[in-house]
Amino acid sequence: MDPRRAVGQRGEAEAVAHLERRGHTVLDRNFRTRYGELDVVSSTGACLVFCEVKTRIAGGRTGPATALEAVGPAKRRRLRLMAREWFRLRGPCHERLPSRTRFDAVGVILDARRQLVALDHVEDAF
Repeated sequence: MDPRRAVGQRGEAEAVAHLERRGHTVLDRNFRTRYGELDVVSSTGACLVFCEVKTRIAGGRTGPATALEAVGPAKRRRLRLMAREWFRLRGPCHERLPSRTRFDAVGVILDARRQLVALDHVEDAF
Protein backbone atom coordinates (compact mmCIF):
# COMPACT_ATOMS: atom_id res chain seq x y z
CA MET A 1 0.00 0.00 0.00
CA ASP A 2 1.12 3.53 -0.76
CA PRO A 3 2.51 5.08 2.50
CA ARG A 4 0.57 8.32 1.92
CA ARG A 5 -2.66 6.34 1.56
CA ALA A 6 -1.90 4.45 4.78
CA VAL A 7 -1.33 7.73 6.65
CA GLY A 8 -4.59 9.11 5.24
CA GLN A 9 -6.53 6.02 6.31
CA ARG A 10 -5.06 6.23 9.82
CA GLY A 11 -6.07 9.89 10.02
CA GLU A 12 -9.58 9.11 8.80
CA ALA A 13 -9.90 6.36 11.43
CA GLU A 14 -8.94 8.88 14.15
CA ALA A 15 -11.42 11.42 12.74
CA VAL A 16 -14.24 8.84 12.65
CA ALA A 17 -13.52 7.77 16.25
CA HIS A 18 -13.60 11.45 17.28
CA LEU A 19 -16.90 12.08 15.47
CA GLU A 20 -18.51 8.98 17.01
CA ARG A 21 -17.40 10.07 20.50
CA ARG A 22 -19.18 13.37 19.79
CA GLY A 23 -22.42 11.56 18.93
CA HIS A 24 -22.18 11.31 15.14
CA THR A 25 -23.50 8.29 13.29
CA VAL A 26 -21.29 7.55 10.29
CA LEU A 27 -23.39 7.02 7.16
CA ASP A 28 -20.61 6.70 4.60
CA ARG A 29 -16.82 6.67 4.26
CA ASN A 30 -14.67 7.22 1.19
CA PHE A 31 -17.65 7.83 -1.09
CA ARG A 32 -16.25 8.23 -4.59
CA THR A 33 -17.73 10.52 -7.22
CA ARG A 34 -16.46 11.80 -10.54
CA TYR A 35 -15.43 14.97 -8.67
CA GLY A 36 -13.37 13.19 -6.01
CA GLU A 37 -13.95 11.42 -2.72
CA LEU A 38 -15.98 12.39 0.33
CA ASP A 39 -13.98 11.25 3.36
CA VAL A 40 -16.81 10.95 5.90
CA VAL A 41 -20.57 11.55 5.80
CA SER A 42 -22.23 11.47 9.20
CA SER A 43 -25.35 12.56 11.03
CA THR A 44 -25.71 14.24 14.42
CA GLY A 45 -29.45 13.69 14.35
CA ALA A 46 -30.04 17.40 13.78
CA CYS A 47 -27.50 17.84 11.00
CA LEU A 48 -26.04 15.93 8.07
CA VAL A 49 -22.26 16.45 8.05
CA PHE A 50 -19.87 16.15 5.11
CA CYS A 51 -16.41 15.97 6.67
CA GLU A 52 -13.08 16.51 4.92
CA VAL A 53 -10.12 14.95 6.76
CA LYS A 54 -6.56 16.20 6.29
CA THR A 55 -3.76 14.17 7.88
CA ARG A 56 -0.16 15.26 8.40
CA ILE A 57 2.91 13.67 9.99
CA ALA A 58 4.40 15.84 12.76
CA GLY A 59 7.67 17.38 11.62
CA GLY A 60 6.95 16.31 8.05
CA ARG A 61 6.65 18.39 4.94
CA THR A 62 5.33 21.87 5.53
CA GLY A 63 1.85 22.73 4.36
CA PRO A 64 -1.27 24.56 5.49
CA ALA A 65 -1.26 25.12 9.25
CA THR A 66 -4.84 24.00 9.87
CA ALA A 67 -7.45 21.72 8.36
CA LEU A 68 -9.47 24.73 7.25
CA GLU A 69 -6.47 26.24 5.42
CA ALA A 70 -5.94 22.92 3.62
CA VAL A 71 -9.43 23.12 2.13
CA GLY A 72 -9.24 26.03 -0.30
CA PRO A 73 -11.93 27.48 -2.55
CA ALA A 74 -11.49 24.91 -5.35
CA LYS A 75 -11.71 21.99 -2.91
CA ARG A 76 -14.79 23.55 -1.29
CA ARG A 77 -16.51 23.77 -4.67
CA ARG A 78 -15.69 20.13 -5.37
CA LEU A 79 -16.93 19.07 -1.92
CA ARG A 80 -20.27 20.74 -2.63
CA LEU A 81 -20.50 18.92 -5.97
CA MET A 82 -19.64 15.63 -4.24
CA ALA A 83 -22.29 16.27 -1.59
CA ARG A 84 -24.86 16.84 -4.33
CA GLU A 85 -23.85 13.47 -5.85
CA TRP A 86 -24.13 11.82 -2.43
CA PHE A 87 -27.68 13.14 -2.02
CA ARG A 88 -28.60 11.95 -5.51
CA LEU A 89 -27.18 8.45 -5.10
CA ARG A 90 -27.38 7.73 -1.37
CA GLY A 91 -30.02 10.12 -0.04
CA PRO A 92 -33.00 8.00 -1.11
CA CYS A 93 -31.53 5.05 0.87
CA HIS A 94 -32.04 6.93 4.14
CA GLU A 95 -35.57 7.34 5.46
CA ARG A 96 -35.00 10.38 7.66
CA LEU A 97 -32.11 12.64 6.81
CA PRO A 98 -31.70 15.82 8.83
CA SER A 99 -32.86 18.94 7.01
CA ARG A 100 -29.73 20.90 7.93
CA THR A 101 -26.39 20.20 6.21
CA ARG A 102 -22.92 21.40 7.10
CA PHE A 103 -19.34 20.92 5.97
CA ASP A 104 -16.70 20.18 8.63
CA ALA A 105 -12.93 19.89 8.38
CA VAL A 106 -10.80 17.67 10.63
CA GLY A 107 -7.03 18.07 10.78
CA VAL A 108 -5.14 15.10 12.18
CA ILE A 109 -1.46 15.15 13.13
CA LEU A 110 0.31 11.83 13.65
CA ASP A 111 3.83 11.10 14.87
CA ALA A 112 6.33 9.01 12.91
CA ARG A 113 4.82 5.82 14.41
CA ARG A 114 1.36 6.95 13.22
CA GLN A 115 0.13 7.67 16.73
CA LEU A 116 -2.23 10.59 17.27
CA VAL A 117 -0.52 13.83 18.29
CA ALA A 118 -3.34 16.31 17.72
CA LEU A 119 -6.81 16.53 16.20
CA ASP A 120 -8.51 19.79 15.23
CA HIS A 121 -12.21 19.63 14.34
CA VAL A 122 -13.67 22.74 12.69
CA GLU A 123 -17.46 22.51 12.62
CA ASP A 124 -19.33 24.34 9.87
CA ALA A 125 -15.97 25.15 8.27
CA PHE A 126 -17.53 26.59 5.11
